[in-house]
Amino acid sequence: MTIRRATLTGLAVAALSFVAAAALYDRLPESMPVHWNIHGIADGFMPKPWGVFFYPAFIGFFALLAAVLPAISPRGFRIEPFMRAFDVIVTALIVFFACLMIAIFAGALGFPIPVDRLLLAGIGILLATIGNVMGKTTPNFFVGIRTPWTLANSEVWLRTHRLGGRLFVVAGLALLGAAALGLDPFIPFLGLIGVPLVLTAYSYVLYRKLEK
Repeated sequence: MTIRRATLTGLAVAALSFVAAAALYDRLPESMPVHWNIHGIADGFMPKPWGVFFYPAFIGFFALLAAVLPAISPRGFRIEPFMRAFDVIVTALIVFFACLMIAIFAGALGFPIPVDRLLLAGIGILLATIGNVMGKTTPNFFVGIRTPWTLANSEVWLRTHRLGGRLFVVAGLALLGAAALGLDPFIPFLGLIGVPLVLTAYSYVLYRKLEK
């Protein structure tokens, strides 16, 4: 089996993350922030060594998991037809997690990091990136808008993901704009929560229409 570029990228990022975590270990606090609320206030902590090596381990695990998924996909729902888009999604997620780890380490070391705005901008860029390739995916069990109706009908899948791609890009740009302007992220996040609901309803209505 050929090792994909996204897998090599993920493993390389994981290795570099482990090296950075080990180099900074003694300078980092005993309790590491690992979760923030919508306003950028840390509300979840993890003690050493788990808090320091959590993200490097997670990135490595995610890279290996992404490498296995194409091989275990059932017939008729393979990932290979949209492997290039899959690699883009995997790489975008790995870069996002790595940037999040850098922000966490910088904040833990005392640098004035606006975690809320950075997190908002990171999610926005991630959504816009995924949205750009979402329409190129085909029915599968691991990536995309997997409702009973998109999985049952390839045309429903295609149309739903084309709409979903546009909505993801719009939502991503809205989050990015909110981060750049320092706006309250509540409204953009509220809109983001509505996107899956809209797409689920759309896939159902479209399926009923096509089946008739």
